[in-house]
Amino acid sequence: MVVDAIPRIVGFVYAIVLAPALILLWRSGRITRRRALPLLAVSAVLGFLIFAPMAPYQLQLLVAGDLAGLDAPVALVLGGLAFFVVVALVGGRTFCGHLCPVGAVQEILSLAGYARVGRTRKKETIVLRSVVFAAVLLAGLLFSENILGALGLEDFFFLNVTSVSFFVFAALMILGVAVYRPFCRVICPYGAVLALAAAQAQYRFRRTDLCIKCRKCEKACPVDEAKESDRKVECYMCGRCVEVCPVEGALRYARR
Repeated sequence: MVVDAIPRIVGFVYAIVLAPALILLWRSGRITRRRALPLLAVSAVLGFLIFAPMAPYQLQLLVAGDLAGLDAPVALVLGGLAFFVVVALVGGRTFCGHLCPVGAVQEILSLAGYARVGRTRKKETIVLRSVVFAAVLLAGLLFSENILGALGLEDFFFLNVTSVSFFVFAALMILGVAVYRPFCRVICPYGAVLALAAAQAQYRFRRTDLCIKCRKCEKACPVDEAKESDRKVECYMCGRCVEVCPVEGALRYARR
């Protein structure tokens, strides 16, 4: 499905422009969960069309030492990856939430409304992801192993249905109907990096003095990040919390 005639840099330019723009849109209230749906669709299509912006896979290739597979100068790739880390430090995981094709596919699948399994297991999920992150790094650095490739990430977006790994990754995506973003929350090495940055984000969803303590946002959040004390490390900016809030202005995306 991937069209070689379209350079992958198009996907990264798309993400580089929109990642900071989403901070402004959420801050101004001009974007909502429903308004973000077309953006998710575009991001997913770009994944199948040009296999970009695929930052998680780019990081995997760097770790495994497969520089030829980057299809771009190393400095450019590193600069792009660093840029999204800076964006996460400012306004959270806008790249993960709306721009990464893998995340977009999972978010779309979660719209089925059944992605509730394990939503309160945040600590366990973070521990598991830390273990997986270490495994991805060690396998890449010590043995030049491409774990994400073995799981079928590339085969899935290239629609390589003759490969067993295509079905492995497809099954992982379908799991997203019941478990919210399983790849993002457990496997993605770049997501682990952005989560650390998001913990220090200057802008995030927070309650105001108008909050009536109804806890509807907590019940709606698929990753258990809507409590007042939460640092929003796992917040994918899906907008479910704002959507269910019964008091206008009680929950805002603002500077902490």
